[in-house]
Amino acid sequence: MLTLSQKAIQMPASPIRKLVPFADAAKKRGIKVYHLNIGQPDIDSPKCVIDAIKNIDLSLLAYTNSAGIESYRKALAKYYKSVGVDADYTDIIVTTSGSEAVMFAILTICDPGDQVIVMEPFYTNYRAFALQYGVELVPISTTIENGFAVPPIEEFEKYITGKTKAILLCNPGNPTGTLYPQESMEKLGEIVKKHNIFLLSDEVYREFCYSDTPHFSAMQIKGAEQNVLLLDSVSKRYSMCGARIGCIVSKNKEVMGAIMKLAQSRLCSPLVEQIAAEAAIDTPADYFAAVKEEYIHRRDVMVELLNNIPGVYTPKPMGAFYTIARLPVEDAEDFAKWMLEDFSYENQTVMFAPAAGFYATEGKGKDEVRLAYVLKVEDIKNAVKCLEEGLKVYPGRKK
Repeated sequence: MLTLSQKAIQMPASPIRKLVPFADAAKKRGIKVYHLNIGQPDIDSPKCVIDAIKNIDLSLLAYTNSAGIESYRKALAKYYKSVGVDADYTDIIVTTSGSEAVMFAILTICDPGDQVIVMEPFYTNYRAFALQYGVELVPISTTIENGFAVPPIEEFEKYITGKTKAILLCNPGNPTGTLYPQESMEKLGEIVKKHNIFLLSDEVYREFCYSDTPHFSAMQIKGAEQNVLLLDSVSKRYSMCGARIGCIVSKNKEVMGAIMKLAQSRLCSPLVEQIAAEAAIDTPADYFAAVKEEYIHRRDVMVELLNNIPGVYTPKPMGAFYTIARLPVEDAEDFAKWMLEDFSYENQTVMFAPAAGFYATEGKGKDEVRLAYVLKVEDIKNAVKCLEEGLKVYPGRKK
């Protein structure tokens, strides 16, 4: 009898993508679906990126260095210095997506049975990556009532055991938009040094910070250089989700040497996408200023409209381009399916990600959804209106 591995069976379906067949079926029925389920920006990639792809003059698409094209790594080092992160190009390994950066980091520092501490709700794929390598995610819960604020840093120490290898965070956070202040990051640095564990810092949303103070990177924590691995990607920063280029940055030579062996095992990251990513380093500052202003506007519109719906609550996120909303329903996944299968408003409906898949604790997030404000404001208004009208007639609405 042909059988599957236990890991394949246990692998969770993505709450971000699992409802795609229902959305596709709705579209075939002629219904317009507003996609608030996925962090795919509708903003154009920088012109310098597109021009670089159009102007590639190669007769052979050859392998690159397993660590990435040297000129690109040098350009990355220059970029990091511009945001206050001191990194030499030899401290950088290019990865095939930010996801590979997270996977390489976990595989390099953890053995099966080891533990990694996360704040929940967390980026759902962290669970899938941990499961692949037999690693246990240990969640520290945050709550929607206080805007998913970072808990007292001392709380983290309560969860550290002999099996703990790292604290993994996303700053600014996906799915909550939580932003870690400098004080919290520095205290985390003290904890990882004290307990001789790693700090894995996913910083793919660095440019999407809506506070008055600049983003503070884990790489800026003084004295924690050997403990920190920065995980990054071009996907969100330059609206290049399809390019699948990321990187790992660390001063820890032993760790980076081990990661290099993993990079060699998959030969190299794609050549054309690295050329495009290198060109992206020259994106003008006014591009980011305009994008940031647009996302703040989208956030403000979405948050206000959601909080005007009876029974709905969402905090105001301070980073990234997501918010989590609590809905007056028992099961947000059932509601999401119903919105795609059985409901439309003026021949439109909306797709969102049920939030339970962003939690490790069983039962949490069942009445919450993650919404990505990555559409134009007019589309956001229409999408939230569909949500509002759907809640009015949904059979499973809480009384």
